[in-house]
Amino acid sequence: MKITAQVRYALRILVDLAVRGGGAPRPIKEIAASQGISEKFISRIAVPLRRAGFVESERGAKGGLVLAKLPEKITLLDIAEALDGPLALVPCLEHPGSCPRHGRCAAERAWGAADAALASALRSTTLAAVARDERRFAPPTPPPTPAEPDYCI
Repeated sequence: MKITAQVRYALRILVDLAVRGGGAPRPIKEIAASQGISEKFISRIAVPLRRAGFVESERGAKGGLVLAKLPEKITLLDIAEALDGPLALVPCLEHPGSCPRHGRCAAERAWGAADAALASALRSTTLAAVARDERRFAPPTPPPTPAEPDYCI
């Protein structure tokens, strides 16, 4: 099983908002530059993030994306399911009636245990925890250099 690029990028966008947003709208252009994701892809991913209630978008010159929920209230499982739907390692776990071997499959319990362990790990990790790691690993931002005075007449 692989986590899709859409889910990975959604997490990066949300982490960016949690770490650098400061509660104000963050322009998509800045998120794109910071995360190395195209503006077009961010705009596409923003739709399910907005639908899930994770972000709000504001239009205009001072617009952008802003977190709509506290990072402590968003789990990795929430993010994955908002973008890709219910988590299931194998189709028979999501739709038991779809498999004629349901209830008498030797691997069903093993797949179910692995699925439950993955869901538990993703459910126990919040956006706040990932944002803390981002702050710890990110290089410090250099202080802004003062602008030279402009003595033009």
